[in-house]
Amino acid sequence: MDKIVIEGGFPLRGDIRISGAKNSAIKLMAVCLLTDQQITLTNMPRLRDTRSMGQLLTHLGVEVGEVGASTMTLHAPKLSSSEAPYDLVRKMRATFNVLGPLLAREEEARVSLPGGCAIGARPVDLHLKALEAMGAKIELEQGYVVASAKGGLRGAEISFPFVSVGATEHALLSAVLAKGETVLMNAAREPEIIDLANCLNAMGAKITGAGRSEVRIEGVAKLGGVEHSVVPDRIEAGTYALAAATAGGSVRLTHVRHDHLGALWPLIAQAGARVSLDDSTVLIERGTGRPNPVDIDTQAYPGFPTDLQAQFMALVGLADGVSIIRENIFENRFMHCPELTRMGADITVRGREAIVRGVPEYVAAPVMATDLRASASLINAGLAARGETHISRVYHLDRGFEHIEVKLGQCGARIKRVPDD
Repeated sequence: MDKIVIEGGFPLRGDIRISGAKNSAIKLMAVCLLTDQQITLTNMPRLRDTRSMGQLLTHLGVEVGEVGASTMTLHAPKLSSSEAPYDLVRKMRATFNVLGPLLAREEEARVSLPGGCAIGARPVDLHLKALEAMGAKIELEQGYVVASAKGGLRGAEISFPFVSVGATEHALLSAVLAKGETVLMNAAREPEIIDLANCLNAMGAKITGAGRSEVRIEGVAKLGGVEHSVVPDRIEAGTYALAAATAGGSVRLTHVRHDHLGALWPLIAQAGARVSLDDSTVLIERGTGRPNPVDIDTQAYPGFPTDLQAQFMALVGLADGVSIIRENIFENRFMHCPELTRMGADITVRGREAIVRGVPEYVAAPVMATDLRASASLINAGLAARGETHISRVYHLDRGFEHIEVKLGQCGARIKRVPDD
C-alpha cells in the first residue's frame, strides 16, 4: 500500500490538463450492456474505479479493450452472465447501475448491494422503486437484489422524493429500452447526466429534458454503437483550482468546462484568488497573504458541489476569519475534519455544520485519508503546510484522481508516492 509525501510551502505554477469525468465514465461504460454493437469511449480517465467497472463488465461477458492511454472499447454481442457478484460490486457503488441495463436486455438480474465511500447511508431504495414502477419484480436475498422483468420493462411516471444523481442515471439506463414513455420528475440535473443522455441519444435513444428536473424517455426497440468523448471532470478541475488557491501561485487548467462549476468560481474569488475564464481554460492566481473567510452550503447541481466541500474547507482553514460550511447532501461528510485538525486547523463540527476558524498556517503531520474527496483536501492542505506531510490510505485517492502527484509535480509541488511501511 502506498502513501503520499508532500513537502509543503511552495506555490504552484504551471498547466494541468483535466481528465474525463470519473462520475460520467463509469455510467457510460454501463451503456455497452444495452447493445450488441461496439461502444468506443474517448477521453477516458485511468482510475481504480474504471478498472473495477471493467472487471465487472468482463465478468458479465463484455469484451473490454484499451486503445492508447485514454480510449476504451466495449463490446457485448452476447452476455455470459446476468449476475454481478459481491466481490466485484463491493468495491464501488456505481457498479450497482448494471442492474437496470441487465434487466432491460436479459429480463433478469442478480446484483449485489453496493459498496463505496462511507460518507453516508445513500440507500438504493430509489433505484429499486424506479425499476418496480417500470414493472420489475424485485426481492432481496442474502445481500443481493434478485430482479426479473418478463416481457421487458415498461414506461412509467417516476417522481423522486428527493434529487438523486445515481437514481436518475439508473432510471435513464433502464428506460431507454422500455416499452412506452417514461417520465422522470425531480430528476438530478448534473452535467454527467447530460453526458449520459447525449451518449444514449447518439446510440438511437429518445431522451429529452436531460439537465432539467423533468426528463422524458421514449423507449426504443434497439440501440446501436457509438463513439463518445467523456465530458471533462468538473470535480478534478475544482480540486486543482482550490489547490492553487490554497498553496498560492498561478495554475492554468486546460480542457475544462468552466460552465459546469458556476457555483465555485465566485467563491474562490471571494476567498481572494483571481479567476480568469476562457473557452476551455481557467487561470487561478493567488499571491501572498491569507485567504478571506467564505461561507458555503452544499447543494444539488447547480449549487455548490458536495464533492468539493472538503477541498474548500482546506482553503478557508487558512483564512483570516471564521467560515461556516453546511453539508446538505451527505450526513457523514466531515470525516476529514479530525485529520485537518491534526495539521493545526481549528474546526468545530455541529451536526451538518462546521465552524472553521482560520489559522495562520498548517503544520505537517501524518494523516489518513478517509474517503475519495477527503483525500484531496489533505493533499491541498499538505501543499500549503510547513514541513513534510505523510498521507496514508491513498487508495481512496486512486479511485477518482488520475496521476494527481504527477500533475501537481509538473506545477512545482514537492510531492511523491512511496510505499507505506
